[in-house]
Amino acid sequence: MSTTKDQPEPTQPPNRRSILKYSALAASVPAAGVLLEPLLRPGVAAAAEATYAPVPPAARGPKIPEKGYLVEEIRDRLYWLTDGTYQMIFLVTGAGVIVVDAPPTIGHNILRAIAEVTSQPITHVVYTHHHADHIGAAGIYPSKAVRIAHERTRHLLAEVRDPNRPLPTRVFSDSLRLEVGDQLLKLSYKGPNHSPDNIFIYAPRQRVLMLADVVFPGWVPFMNLAMSTDIPGWIEAHEHALEFPFQTYVGGHLTRLGTREDVEIQREYMHDLDRNARAAIASVDPTPMFAQYPDNPWAVFKAYLDAVTQEATDRTVPAWKGRLGAADVFTFDNAYAMFESLRIDYGVLGPFGLRP
Repeated sequence: MSTTKDQPEPTQPPNRRSILKYSALAASVPAAGVLLEPLLRPGVAAAAEATYAPVPPAARGPKIPEKGYLVEEIRDRLYWLTDGTYQMIFLVTGAGVIVVDAPPTIGHNILRAIAEVTSQPITHVVYTHHHADHIGAAGIYPSKAVRIAHERTRHLLAEVRDPNRPLPTRVFSDSLRLEVGDQLLKLSYKGPNHSPDNIFIYAPRQRVLMLADVVFPGWVPFMNLAMSTDIPGWIEAHEHALEFPFQTYVGGHLTRLGTREDVEIQREYMHDLDRNARAAIASVDPTPMFAQYPDNPWAVFKAYLDAVTQEATDRTVPAWKGRLGAADVFTFDNAYAMFESLRIDYGVLGPFGLRP
């Protein structure tokens, strides 16, 4: 999910052209065992020829200083901290510092950034959810700090026993008011979305909402709809976010802070993807695939999945390429996740529906 030069370019998903190239190559080369297999994978060919659209201005964020991080006050002693790929926030309260998350890509720079703006100690740590890419550096915080998370986060962390993600010492089920000094955070759980335990964190005084891995301001979501475990819940989280009267949105990822409009724009992208996936399900006929692979049902289904996903992608990308960053990079993967959710969660089965 990185835009930094240290990360490799993302690979482009197989498209019709690369699949046809793969088929032609496979037909022209005699069977030669496993040694030839890496040469024939369509993803490898696609990656070699991948070119992506320029990043649109709306996706660009502030320049990251040479020290490797940017720390800025949003308002009233609430700060955001980013390395250009991951984001977190911290709140100076007069009675200590509340930190939210601990991305390992920022690591010890978290402590350096906080020291730039205050000498107050870190007294409270909030976990948005249990994923290591967001809290995998939480071990750098003082051991005596109060660690707060949803009750499911504690359960999930107890299962993995990661010393870099110490267990929460205070948990909640539905909501929690965290008042420290003269500052307030409201923590809410509205059901599974990106992960089973992902929470909404709202600072009413600053009108800032943090919700990790749901909205990616200026960009399409990360592949497979942010690798979310509950696609219907993740889609619904857009609506839940807009219930808060926030002005500034912190998504946990990528190049800049967000606004209410960013949430609305991604919701529009999701509605467009949903509509186009439904249309693709209705339009793709798997009959030729059964004829091509009469004794291989997995091959039939793979061909059908790829065809529907590509059709939904072709219907979606033109409207979003240039409007959201990486629309041509991850829409194929996002269309696949949407299609599978429509098929499995919502019962939109198309030609594989109920037989008479």
